[in-house]
Amino acid sequence: MSRIAKIEIGRFDYEMAGEFKFFKAGSDGSVRRPTVLVRLTDEEGITGWGQAVPVPSWTYETVESVLTTLEFHLAEVVLGRDPADFQGLHAAMNMAIRPAFSVGQPLCKAAVDIACHDLVGRQLGVPVWKLFGEPATARESLTLSWTVNSAKMEGVERQLMEGRARGYRNYNIKVGAPQTADFDLEIARAVRAFEPNGFLWADANTGYTPEAALAIAPRLRDAGVDVLESPLPPTRIRGYQALKKQGAIPILLDEGVLAVDVAEEFIALGMTDGIALKPARNAGLWPSVQIVNKLRAHGLLILGSGLCDPDFSLAAALHLFAWSGLGTPCALNGPQFLSGSLVNGALSTRADMINLPTSAGLGLTPDARAVDCLHEVLPGC
Repeated sequence: MSRIAKIEIGRFDYEMAGEFKFFKAGSDGSVRRPTVLVRLTDEEGITGWGQAVPVPSWTYETVESVLTTLEFHLAEVVLGRDPADFQGLHAAMNMAIRPAFSVGQPLCKAAVDIACHDLVGRQLGVPVWKLFGEPATARESLTLSWTVNSAKMEGVERQLMEGRARGYRNYNIKVGAPQTADFDLEIARAVRAFEPNGFLWADANTGYTPEAALAIAPRLRDAGVDVLESPLPPTRIRGYQALKKQGAIPILLDEGVLAVDVAEEFIALGMTDGIALKPARNAGLWPSVQIVNKLRAHGLLILGSGLCDPDFSLAAALHLFAWSGLGTPCALNGPQFLSGSLVNGALSTRADMINLPTSAGLGLTPDARAVDCLHEVLPGC
């Protein structure tokens, strides 16, 4: 198979719409979602696109760290590789940027992984999901969940109405510090009353202490919450074990699950009922597929989530989740919060449904703005 002959990288920031507390306004007052684009070109001139989506309030990686890691550390191990050797790619990247407890610079590595999958899919003329193996239930479209994340009840009510007006029937809510437990429960009750039959997913983004999580878990269940994601930092192993033993509500891991060996260890330790998968955080698609297979083997929950993903990162998640055969709505809120696109509306939603691209690779063709932000990386220069 034709090898990778050129790597180009560049920053592109997306305009945002609506209120999302994890993104702050810049000096000009505008709120933007920063990303790093990667384009790989093989010896035959075929290209593949990837994207990193760092947010320091969620992850330790920044746009600046992604760009410098790509330019000074990963480009030299990517150039000349067979893009279809996904296992070898990750082994090489993990030698260049070593893990500590888990994978080092996983969002950065995800951009390269996604670009390789897009390139291989285009080389073979097949959609990316066909590179993963036998699907659980191949889907042509996915149902999305609407994110409610206001720090005030009037904002919660407004966001609920906006979601219903857009055709959404399922909701995910942000709970945990700096909000109070009483406010978390008030949000949960309000959302459940607003949509009695929808799937209600609470995400604490590691914002509880073990004691607080044990106290609120049964109360969230009684308020109508279906699952609780990331109540604690992933290092609080005994806290997760206690929550799992309590059994008040299904507990999902997210932060901290960056590789299959970590997922396997956390499962063996009895910490979780499943994982909220984010291929943008799990170092890309190849590790995420291995995690899905591990969860399937243990009969655990697989939920689809993201990092306010645009374009290439969003398409990668769609391919993974459609292949995984998810039975619950996906918390992919890029279409909710991002007002722009580089792919001419190819990933537009119809109410709360989004179709899986069907063309080769990720199925996207970027416009000139994507190309204009790139510069070629020449290792050793």
